[in-house]
Amino acid sequence: MTYLIVPATLLYAIASMLLLLYGINCYIMIYFSLLKKRSEDIKVDPDIDLPTVTVQLPIYNERNVSERVIRAAASLDYPIDKLEIQVLDDSNDETVSIVDRVVEELRGKGIDINAIRRPDRQGFKAGALAYGISSAKGEFLAVFDSDFVPGSDFLRRTIPVFMRDSKAAFVQTRWGHLNRRESVLTRCQALGIDGHFLVEQPARSKGGLFMNFNGTAGIWRKAAIVDAGGWSDATLTEDLDLSYRVQLAGWKPYYMSDVIVPAELPLTMAALKNQQFRWAKGSMQTALLVLPRVWRGPYSFLKKTEAFLHLTNYVVHPMMLVMALLALPMLLFGLVRIPPWVFTIASLPLLVSTFGPSSMYIVAMARLSERRIGSFLWMPVLVVYGTGIAVSNSVAIFEAIAGKTSSFVRTPKKGESRSSGYRLGKNKIWAFEVLLGAYSICSVAAAVVSGNYGILPFLAIFAVGFLTVGIRTAVGSTRDA
Repeated sequence: MTYLIVPATLLYAIASMLLLLYGINCYIMIYFSLLKKRSEDIKVDPDIDLPTVTVQLPIYNERNVSERVIRAAASLDYPIDKLEIQVLDDSNDETVSIVDRVVEELRGKGIDINAIRRPDRQGFKAGALAYGISSAKGEFLAVFDSDFVPGSDFLRRTIPVFMRDSKAAFVQTRWGHLNRRESVLTRCQALGIDGHFLVEQPARSKGGLFMNFNGTAGIWRKAAIVDAGGWSDATLTEDLDLSYRVQLAGWKPYYMSDVIVPAELPLTMAALKNQQFRWAKGSMQTALLVLPRVWRGPYSFLKKTEAFLHLTNYVVHPMMLVMALLALPMLLFGLVRIPPWVFTIASLPLLVSTFGPSSMYIVAMARLSERRIGSFLWMPVLVVYGTGIAVSNSVAIFEAIAGKTSSFVRTPKKGESRSSGYRLGKNKIWAFEVLLGAYSICSVAAAVVSGNYGILPFLAIFAVGFLTVGIRTAVGSTRDA
């Protein structure tokens, strides 16, 4: 046992320092987000010659929400002769008939809209977008996932950015939430997403850092996509991959926080974990692909470092997992060898890393036009959920590093229905999450017995987080997703 404590302590220290690094970066994001910058929200002169825009709606088995997004696209306030709508429908269920019915109706009203179907789903969403570009009439391409509902003024507010800057590659707008108040889970997700769109994205935009397109609720210059090599299915986050490639090619990203496009949040823990798994794995895949080019590029050390932290941010989950697993043996050994003050000092990085994201959420809430004081009450729950998904996201990171491929798993949406009617495939990660939660309870007991009270709150978060996420996943796997 003694000969193992040195490498275990070293690994624990490395995990702790990495968590500290990513925690500190949250405060850096807050600083950059507070910088002043002129708004990009400029109205188009009604007499100006507007460019042609193609709206792309990638859809796959979305019977509950497909009609809504198609009608929203058709209601965009834009010259009808300058607007094309592509419904990129890869569905194999009743969504096909819904799409055909709505497309036929809108085409009868003079709208340039078509349902485009591929012979197969190769490349998933990336493949569908690439397939659509080959026949797109527009100089610019607006992309909306099936659960998003753009406002009628979306194009009128975003197109001016491209007309002012010929090197603008894309404009990302802010995600809103159609079902924020539906459950504790959706409230917590809304809080986390607001942190990203009201702090992190403004920080990257104002700080001149690499910024990502979020996959939907944005608009691209077609020439930038082509110049960067087009959409690629090499990662599960084709949006993040292309975002970096266009910036490496010399194009500029833009973000508009005052243009909001509402969407649905995942309704079950299983759906949320699948979404997070895709984002975590895709981020690491993208990091492995583009970071070498970033570090070789003519960028400042700050911009390179922020790109590294941005693309590898999900590494915090394996580090949390390492600390959760090592805490118990180190505490047991500490009963006779390690004084309590050592664990107290070791808990300080955990404190910084825990309050880093929370600080971003507080700043985001302060910026919301509608003050949601009650949202503060959901922050502890968000911390618990964010900790609990560490197991699933760690698997995603390890798969990316190992080069293991996996399919693009869609997130079910319910629209106006009582349930989505779709089921997600089961996985057994929840069983390990429950076991790890029980294991963390033992760590809590060991901390109490050994008098290491400084680390006790974090061990308690591990225990509650793993148990909550594991049990909710197990219960939800038997229900309609």
